[in-house]
Formats: sequence, structure tokens, C-alpha cells
Amino acid sequence: MTVDGRAPQDAWSDIAFVFQSPRLVPWRTALDNVLLGSQLRFGGGDRERRKARAAALLSLVGLAGDAHKFPSMLSGGERQRVAIARALAVDPKIVLMDEPFSALDPNMRSRMRTEMERIWLETGKTVVFVTHDIDEALQLADRTVVLSNKPTRVIEIIELKTTRPRPPGYRDLDTHRQKLVKLFRSLEQPAV
Repeated sequence: MTVDGRAPQDAWSDIAFVFQSPRLVPWRTALDNVLLGSQLRFGGGDRERRKARAAALLSLVGLAGDAHKFPSMLSGGERQRVAIARALAVDPKIVLMDEPFSALDPNMRSRMRTEMERIWLETGKTVVFVTHDIDEALQLADRTVVLSNKPTRVIEIIELKTTRPRPPGYRDLDTHRQKLVKLFRSLEQPAV
């Protein structure tokens, strides 16, 4: 396996993660949690430039007015947006997101999908987004890789070539949704 033609250990500095749980440090403000990613990766130098970048990233994720708040003062969606800003703070080429919206209620999850699409359009980063939600995949993915049960293998890769943002009720989405539903149902069938 390679990452941009390099061994994973050599590409580490080009990758950032956003997990299911935001994993914020409770005693640090939103701004300081965003700074944490770059401090851990690059050390403590150039604090003022990094602080300005962290503030700009909080603005990008819609939290400019919440930089001083601690995680306990933020909603689940806000905490996840801080985690996204923290991942972007290291200026990765690739952001790996492991079901980052799974713990959110349906309304917040829908809003976060729209926010993620906007952030992706603004940053141009490559995002590998793991989800079990078909609608989430249809809204966010240009390419959906459907994996089998264990032992894991690629069952199918479905490309969705549409403009962004995708309009509600876009006709190709129904075709792709039906195909994904059929693939997921086939995974539920017992092995023979």
C-alpha cells in the first residue's frame, strides 16, 4: 500500500485524522485545541502565526465567536467542527475521517454534511470519509468504495460525477442510492 506513491510511514506528515469522537482536550479552549495539532506535529515555535491560522480555521468551520469556549461549552456538532479545524491546522494533503458524524442527531448530522461539503470546496483537500450512511456517501463522495464483510475486500467502486453542491432531488442520486442499497443488502445475506 502506498500514499501518494510513498510508504505510509513516509507520508505521515501529509495525513490528518478526524475520529468518531472529537477527542478534544477538556482544559483547552477551542482555539487551543486547534493549536494542539500543529504543536504536536511541528513543536511550539511560531505561536502567533499558528494562532492566527487556528483562528482562521475556526472561522472556516463557523466557530469564530467560540474560540474562547471550552469543549464542555460546545454542542456535539461544534466539538466536531473544532476537531476538523484541528486536522486542517497541520495543512495535510489527505484528511481521514472515520464516521465523524455518527454520534450526532439527524438534524445536526445533515447540517454537518453540508458544512463538510463547503469546507471541502474551500480547502480542496483530499478527504477519505468512512460512513455506513448511504445518504451521507451520496452527498459527500465523488467515489464510493463499497467494502465487504471480513475478510475485507473492495466489492465495487461507484463514481458520482456531478457538480457541487449537489442539488436536492438530483436524478442520478436515486440510481446510485438503489445500487448502494442493493449492495448493502447483499452483504446481509448469510454466506453459503
